[in-house]
Amino acid sequence: MEILFRIIALTRKELITLLVNKKSRLVLILPPIAQIMVFGYAANFELNQVPVAVYNQDRGSYSRELLAHFDSGTFRLVRNLTSSEEIAPVIENKQALIVVQFGPDFSSDILSGREATLQLIVDGRNSNVALIALNYVQQIVSGFNRELAIQHRRINGGDQGTVLVVRSWFNEMLDSHWFIIPGIVALLTIVITLEVTALSVAKEREAGTFDQLLVSPYSPFEILAGKSIPAILIGLIEATLVILIVVFWFNIPLRGSIFTLYAGLFIFILSAVGIGLMISSISVTQQQGLMGAFFFLVPAVILSGFATPISNMPELVQDLTLLNPMRYVLVIVRGVFLKGAGFDLLWSQFVPMLAIGIVTLVMAALLFRKRMG
Repeated sequence: MEILFRIIALTRKELITLLVNKKSRLVLILPPIAQIMVFGYAANFELNQVPVAVYNQDRGSYSRELLAHFDSGTFRLVRNLTSSEEIAPVIENKQALIVVQFGPDFSSDILSGREATLQLIVDGRNSNVALIALNYVQQIVSGFNRELAIQHRRINGGDQGTVLVVRSWFNEMLDSHWFIIPGIVALLTIVITLEVTALSVAKEREAGTFDQLLVSPYSPFEILAGKSIPAILIGLIEATLVILIVVFWFNIPLRGSIFTLYAGLFIFILSAVGIGLMISSISVTQQQGLMGAFFFLVPAVILSGFATPISNMPELVQDLTLLNPMRYVLVIVRGVFLKGAGFDLLWSQFVPMLAIGIVTLVMAALLFRKRMG
């Protein structure tokens, strides 16, 4: 019981240190809210108002009919070209992302039953944007081809043909926000947790109170627990705040078990606390602690699958992601939010994340013991 009371006292002291200052309270509350709003509205994979230039050499109606399909919120016609020499400057000066070129025989080829050719010139400097825009154009062309097939069947009689019906599971509207925003729960949670823990020991070392802690009756385990519990509590509170915004402001469905979600977040925060305490224990100043947290955070986000699939990375990099707790928690968060997955489907993500948490906490304890020795 005496150990428990000492841990509670140290935990209380850490919470008071973090929350007694008004500026510290604002730093813990306002930035996550601002960041989830910025990410939620700004981060998406959809394109809107893509600038398109057209070079149409065709005098028939089919080219105009196909161009009418581009008249939507996705594309915006910015220029009609009169010669092929105008194509390169339009792309090079970023006046248009795509140039659509119709040959002089486009409509006549369709009327004759031949294959009509449409050329697209795309600005490939941003490959991700170019691929998304190309996908949109392919959808438009596919829809135009289906309309042509229906017209052909009506003229020649009969309703034969194959109709493709697509149904998207888990994200019926294919809204990229549904994929990105749940991942921000994990991202903001680890940012706040690392910020709190990476500075905890370094801040005391700068203030001169860490030496007093070393000569106190506290054991390394008690110091570790006293430093960890406040960070875990703050991390869970921050995660809860972000989840509420995700569900009630952005209307992202939370289909799975709350218990599974919080169990995954708890283990994730535990591993983040271990990493943060390791950074803090070897940092002499708060600046070093911040740099150490930043040094870990950037690769962790890149190698987590937050924005790019892990399967697209080189094999060696894929192996490195196995050491990243964000890799596992993103699967849990997105699985619970979108798929309604439970612990029976996600348990394989809990085990390695728990192992990372245990290893990092043990290493942090050893570093504390070394400091005290």
